[in-house]
Amino acid sequence: MSLTKFHYFCAEMETARRVYIETYGCQMNVADTELVLGIMHGAGYEKTDTLADADVVFVNTCAVRENAEQRAFSRMVDFRKHKQSKPVLVVGVLGCMAERLRRRFLESDRSVDVVVGPDEYRMLPALVEGAMAGERGVAVRLSRVENYDDVVPLRTEGISAWIPIMRGCDKFCTFCVVPFTRGRERSRAFQGIVNEVRQLAERGFKEVTLLGQNVNSYRDGEKDFADLLTAVAEVDRTMRIRFTTSHPQDMSDKLIGVIATHANVCNYIHLPVQSGSDRILELMNRSYTADAYLALVERIRRMIAGVSLSTDIISGFPTETDEDHRQTIELIRAVGYDGAFTFKYSPRENTKAWKMGDSVPEQLKAERLNEIIEVQRAISLRKNKQEIGRTVEVLVEGQSRKSALEFCGRTGTNKMVIFPQNGFVAGRYIHVTIERANSATLFGRHAE
Repeated sequence: MSLTKFHYFCAEMETARRVYIETYGCQMNVADTELVLGIMHGAGYEKTDTLADADVVFVNTCAVRENAEQRAFSRMVDFRKHKQSKPVLVVGVLGCMAERLRRRFLESDRSVDVVVGPDEYRMLPALVEGAMAGERGVAVRLSRVENYDDVVPLRTEGISAWIPIMRGCDKFCTFCVVPFTRGRERSRAFQGIVNEVRQLAERGFKEVTLLGQNVNSYRDGEKDFADLLTAVAEVDRTMRIRFTTSHPQDMSDKLIGVIATHANVCNYIHLPVQSGSDRILELMNRSYTADAYLALVERIRRMIAGVSLSTDIISGFPTETDEDHRQTIELIRAVGYDGAFTFKYSPRENTKAWKMGDSVPEQLKAERLNEIIEVQRAISLRKNKQEIGRTVEVLVEGQSRKSALEFCGRTGTNKMVIFPQNGFVAGRYIHVTIERANSATLFGRHAE
């Protein structure tokens, strides 16, 4: 280390060091950011929301979609410029993208000091200390046992919390890179999760979401996800319980019954289908047919009154034909989802689909995706308009993005509601009468 850098480093050590982190991708990455902040806090670092104040900068990345990767790469250019004006700034790449592209970062980007995969976050304080002394660090080993059960996440927002209940995935869908970037499935201890929910309830949190790549396959000894959901729901009946994501193959009648039985378990299920074509589903290794999926949806709706369903759909999977696409459109209409997350297929290295090539032209992918979006938008609009005149319970989240005079919150079926501010505070349950709707949002007024 040069003399100038040494003096700068010593000056920085006189005050608490600050860590800034940006998160890309899914809710699991958001939860991982809280884990990282908890680990760094335990090592004496303070969280900052201002890049200019940071001594350490992390980008927590996602490798599931190419778009998320490109956003992270673009942001790294900004961090590189910032580092030029701050000699001892440590820049780290974390998460799935770090696991997948570690060589690219270490060999071609000298501004990156630390590269850490999702199973090695405990190494961060030591690696950062090494980076401050001029050493580059990498830790990307996947683990069969790491689940961070003893790490207390750093949560500052007291309304909603994400709680990872398991890590990794054993499904090996041919398009998905998760088993290669997050490893194989392992579940957290049953009682540890229940205790975490209890602590959050005592701190005033009003909603928790249980997270996993496939929560339905959770298991701790003889206890499965339905048992966990029951125990969590019984901690505090005023706390809403959500979960994501569910694999259709593992959605049991026992689990559906738990959702139907407990009023504070939200009547909302995210149930990714990916395609409506049996041929494509087989190529994807999804382990169900379109008819089996539709039968499951029928069973869910029969057992859970007023349930809301959303899904994931991939357009342009290798060899997808016009007929395969048509079958997907038909399934969307048959189910009548409340919402859908839709994507163009993007090849991911190491997956089996990578070897299938990328045979559907980008323009055709986009055309098919646009049709899927338009069909789903019309369904969402129709279903939201059915809410007009109804009074729904809403958990107030805070000010809406478009107006300081309006607040927003969600129903138990995960629909966003906008209503006049009216002196409400975040975390309060209120009743709102719906007056109008678009495909994404409900609008109403407080029901006296």
